[in-house]
Amino acid sequence: MTSLKERLEKGQVQQGCWLGLGTATSAEIAATAGFDWCLIDGEHGPYDISQVAQQARVLGPDACVRIPNAECWMIKQVLDLGIHTVVVPMVDTADQARELACAMRYPSKEFPQGTRGIGAAIVRASGYNLDTSYLAQANDRVCLMVQAETTTALENLEEICAVDGVDGVFVGPSDLAASMGYLHNLDAPEVQAAVDAALRRIAASGKIAGCLTLNKARSEHYIKMGARFVAIASDVALLSGALRAVRS
Repeated sequence: MTSLKERLEKGQVQQGCWLGLGTATSAEIAATAGFDWCLIDGEHGPYDISQVAQQARVLGPDACVRIPNAECWMIKQVLDLGIHTVVVPMVDTADQARELACAMRYPSKEFPQGTRGIGAAIVRASGYNLDTSYLAQANDRVCLMVQAETTTALENLEEICAVDGVDGVFVGPSDLAASMGYLHNLDAPEVQAAVDAALRRIAASGKIAGCLTLNKARSEHYIKMGARFVAIASDVALLSGALRAVRS
C-alpha cells in the first residue's frame, strides 16, 4: 500500500478527520469510518504523549499528529512513536520552518543538516528494532506540514514553501481570521480571499496545500484552490452536534 505522503505527492486529495476527544475508543471508531487519515490534535485536544501513543496504535500508519507548539523535542517524541505526518502550528517564518524540517530528519548524506536524535533501536517507530531498515528509510517516510495561521506567515509564504524538508503548508482559517481582525468571522470575504490565495500560492510552489473546514461546499472549493490535505470532520463537532440534535 502507498503511504499518505506518497498519495499526497502524487496529487491525490486526501480527506481526514480531526480528533480531539482524547480517547483511543473514539480514534478507533474514526479509523473505521473510511477517512484517508485521522489527526490527533495535540495542540487543543486533552493529550499527553502516552495518549498519543495509544491512539497511534489504533489508527495505523497514516495517523497524523499536530504537536502543541513548534518545538523540536515534541517532534522527536511523536516520530519515535511511529508517526510519519506531523503538523506544526503557528509557523511564521522560513527560519522556524527550517529548524522544524531539520528536527524531522536524521543527519544523512542527502540531508546533512538533520538534527533528529537517534534512538531507533528502542522505539515503536522501528518495531522495537524489528525493522532494521528504519534508519535508512525514515527521512523519506516522514512528512512535515507547517501551519500558516497569521498575516506574518502569509507575508513569508513563498520563503516558507521554499524550505527543503517542508513537505506542505496547512492554512489555519480560524487563527488567520483572528490575525486579520475577524475573530469568530470565518465567512468574512477578506478572510476567504486570503485563504484561497494562500492555497493557490502553496500549490503553485509544488508543496502540499492543506486546510480545515467542516463545511462540505467550502471543502470542495478549497480543493479547487489546490488543497490536497483536507480535514472535513471533527470527532468533537460530530458528537456534540448529534447529541444536541437528539434533544432539539
